[in-house]
Amino acid sequence: MSFSQEVRVELANKYTKSRECQKAELCACLLIGSRFDLAQAGKKFSVSPEDIEGIPAGELTKKPAQKKAFLRGAFIGAGSISDPEKGYHLEIICESEELSGFVKGLIQDFEITAHTVKRNGKFIVYIKDGDDIADFLRCVEASSCLMKFENIRIVREMRGSVNRQVNCETANINKTVAAADRRIRDIELIEHTIGLENLDESLREVCAARMENPDISLEELGRILVPPLGKSGVNHRLRKIGDIAEKIRRNEYDQKEY
Repeated sequence: MSFSQEVRVELANKYTKSRECQKAELCACLLIGSRFDLAQAGKKFSVSPEDIEGIPAGELTKKPAQKKAFLRGAFIGAGSISDPEKGYHLEIICESEELSGFVKGLIQDFEITAHTVKRNGKFIVYIKDGDDIADFLRCVEASSCLMKFENIRIVREMRGSVNRQVNCETANINKTVAAADRRIRDIELIEHTIGLENLDESLREVCAARMENPDISLEELGRILVPPLGKSGVNHRLRKIGDIAEKIRRNEYDQKEY
């Protein structure tokens, strides 16, 4: 059974004694055109279609409980929701633009963001945000499906958070390795041209440390210097080395500057 079917079955098996809510729910099912067998699902109404004939939907949705009942019937009749494992999308298919606007308005009455779009001659009311879909399920009182939806959402968000953290750490490692590799090439260039012995002692020291430890971070590099140096200090010296190498490449190096 799909998640959409689970939601419709739960809603269809929800019984309310309120005649007003029964009318609102049945009205929605009839207006929207039910694709769901209410009798098979055990849905019981104490009203018949004749009871609501000629009554505008607005007259049946004046109270919050009636609005919820109407939305419940609307989802039973023509609603669907994507598998929360794959994404967040809930929609209700309406035959007319007027009806889709009415359904959208009811949803928005509960401070839930909804949108409408025309597709294949039908007018679709849809919700894309996970929080808003959860609020809709809460609104129509699909409590069991809401709990399942939220549990899946928690797992998805935790998985996404872990993936983002891993991607961030991987990006930082790649950035560190690329920067270290670039500085090693600079040091080798200096060594093979002007010679490292012609550098300031502080620069020679950081050159030697970097060549011996090509994979460590700037913080770790600073800790092995004597005396130890902070990340910004190490970075400052390496930038100087980079400047020297770049001037050598452009034949603009002047030892007096360093």
